[in-house]
Amino acid sequence: MKTIYENKVKSIGIAANSFLEEKMFILFGDAAPQELKDFCYNIDVVDAAEEIKAGQKLYINNESFEITSVGDVVQRNLTTLGHITLRFDGSTSPELPGTLYLENKEVPSIDLGTELKIVSE
Repeated sequence: MKTIYENKVKSIGIAANSFLEEKMFILFGDAAPQELKDFCYNIDVVDAAEEIKAGQKLYINNESFEITSVGDVVQRNLTTLGHITLRFDGSTSPELPGTLYLENKEVPSIDLGTELKIVSE
Protein backbone atom coordinates (compact mmCIF):
# COMPACT_ATOMS: atom_id res chain seq x y z
CA MET A 1 0.00 0.00 0.00
CA LYS A 2 1.51 3.33 -1.09
CA THR A 3 0.47 6.67 0.43
CA ILE A 4 -0.32 9.23 -2.28
CA TYR A 5 -1.61 12.05 -0.07
CA GLU A 6 -1.92 12.65 3.66
CA ASN A 7 -3.44 15.47 5.71
CA LYS A 8 -5.43 16.32 8.87
CA VAL A 9 -8.38 18.61 9.54
CA LYS A 10 -6.99 21.51 11.57
CA SER A 11 -10.11 23.65 11.97
CA ILE A 12 -13.80 23.48 11.09
CA GLY A 13 -15.99 26.30 9.77
CA ILE A 14 -19.20 26.86 11.74
CA ALA A 15 -21.34 25.67 8.78
CA ALA A 16 -18.96 23.00 7.43
CA ASN A 17 -21.36 20.21 8.41
CA SER A 18 -24.20 21.75 6.39
CA PHE A 19 -23.37 19.71 3.26
CA LEU A 20 -23.11 16.34 4.99
CA GLU A 21 -26.82 15.64 4.41
CA GLU A 22 -26.07 15.96 0.67
CA LYS A 23 -23.24 13.42 1.13
CA MET A 24 -20.46 15.90 0.51
CA PHE A 25 -18.02 18.20 2.25
CA ILE A 26 -15.47 20.87 1.30
CA LEU A 27 -11.78 21.08 2.12
CA PHE A 28 -9.83 24.34 1.87
CA GLY A 29 -6.36 25.50 2.91
CA ASP A 30 -5.59 28.72 4.77
CA ALA A 31 -6.25 30.85 1.66
CA ALA A 32 -10.00 30.18 1.73
CA PRO A 33 -11.95 33.36 0.94
CA GLN A 34 -13.73 34.76 4.00
CA GLU A 35 -17.19 34.04 2.53
CA LEU A 36 -16.28 30.33 2.15
CA LYS A 37 -14.35 29.69 5.38
CA ASP A 38 -17.48 28.96 7.40
CA PHE A 39 -18.44 26.14 5.00
CA CYS A 40 -15.05 24.37 4.89
CA TYR A 41 -12.90 21.94 6.79
CA ASN A 42 -9.50 23.62 6.96
CA ILE A 43 -6.35 21.65 6.05
CA ASP A 44 -2.71 22.44 5.32
CA VAL A 45 -1.66 22.69 1.68
CA VAL A 46 0.52 19.65 1.01
CA ASP A 47 1.77 17.95 -2.12
CA ALA A 48 0.69 14.57 -3.44
CA ALA A 49 3.29 11.85 -4.06
CA GLU A 50 1.70 10.98 -7.42
CA GLU A 51 -1.47 11.41 -9.46
CA ILE A 52 -4.79 10.93 -7.68
CA LYS A 53 -7.01 8.64 -9.74
CA ALA A 54 -10.04 6.40 -9.70
CA GLY A 55 -9.49 3.02 -8.07
CA GLN A 56 -7.35 4.44 -5.26
CA LYS A 57 -8.77 4.61 -1.74
CA LEU A 58 -9.43 7.58 0.52
CA TYR A 59 -9.19 6.81 4.20
CA ILE A 60 -11.05 9.09 6.58
CA ASN A 61 -9.47 8.10 9.87
CA ASN A 62 -9.53 4.32 9.40
CA GLU A 63 -12.60 4.06 7.17
CA SER A 64 -11.95 3.27 3.51
CA PHE A 65 -13.76 4.83 0.52
CA GLU A 66 -13.02 3.88 -3.08
CA ILE A 67 -12.34 6.83 -5.39
CA THR A 68 -14.79 6.41 -8.30
CA SER A 69 -13.78 9.45 -10.40
CA VAL A 70 -11.59 12.56 -10.19
CA GLY A 71 -12.41 16.03 -11.54
CA ASP A 72 -9.89 17.65 -13.92
CA VAL A 73 -8.56 20.19 -11.38
CA VAL A 74 -8.66 18.10 -8.19
CA GLN A 75 -4.91 17.41 -8.24
CA ARG A 76 -3.93 21.03 -8.88
CA ASN A 77 -6.47 22.56 -6.47
CA LEU A 78 -5.69 20.15 -3.65
CA THR A 79 -1.91 20.64 -3.87
CA THR A 80 -1.94 24.43 -4.42
CA LEU A 81 -5.02 25.60 -2.47
CA GLY A 82 -6.01 22.61 -0.34
CA HIS A 83 -9.42 23.04 -1.95
CA ILE A 84 -11.65 20.25 -3.23
CA THR A 85 -15.16 18.98 -2.70
CA LEU A 86 -15.58 15.34 -1.70
CA ARG A 87 -18.83 13.79 -2.90
CA PHE A 88 -19.97 10.35 -1.76
CA ASP A 89 -22.32 9.41 -4.61
CA GLY A 90 -20.36 6.78 -6.56
CA SER A 91 -20.21 8.83 -9.80
CA THR A 92 -17.90 7.24 -12.35
CA SER A 93 -17.72 10.33 -14.53
CA PRO A 94 -16.79 13.63 -12.86
CA GLU A 95 -19.45 16.34 -13.28
CA LEU A 96 -17.48 19.10 -11.56
CA PRO A 97 -13.75 19.73 -12.14
CA GLY A 98 -12.89 20.34 -8.48
CA THR A 99 -14.70 17.34 -7.03
CA LEU A 100 -13.33 13.99 -5.87
CA TYR A 101 -16.05 11.37 -6.22
CA LEU A 102 -16.18 8.47 -3.79
CA GLU A 103 -18.24 5.33 -3.40
CA ASN A 104 -21.82 5.81 -2.26
CA LYS A 105 -21.45 5.27 1.48
CA GLU A 106 -22.46 7.10 4.63
CA VAL A 107 -20.21 10.11 5.23
CA PRO A 108 -18.32 9.70 8.50
CA SER A 109 -18.22 12.52 11.03
CA ILE A 110 -15.34 14.91 10.45
CA ASP A 111 -13.73 16.34 13.57
CA LEU A 112 -10.61 18.28 14.48
CA GLY A 113 -7.64 16.04 13.79
CA THR A 114 -9.54 13.75 11.39
CA GLU A 115 -6.94 12.05 9.20
CA LEU A 116 -7.32 12.06 5.42
CA LYS A 117 -5.16 9.70 3.42
CA ILE A 118 -5.22 8.59 -0.22
CA VAL A 119 -3.50 5.29 -0.98
CA SER A 120 -2.96 2.99 -3.92
CA GLU A 121 -3.05 -0.69 -3.12
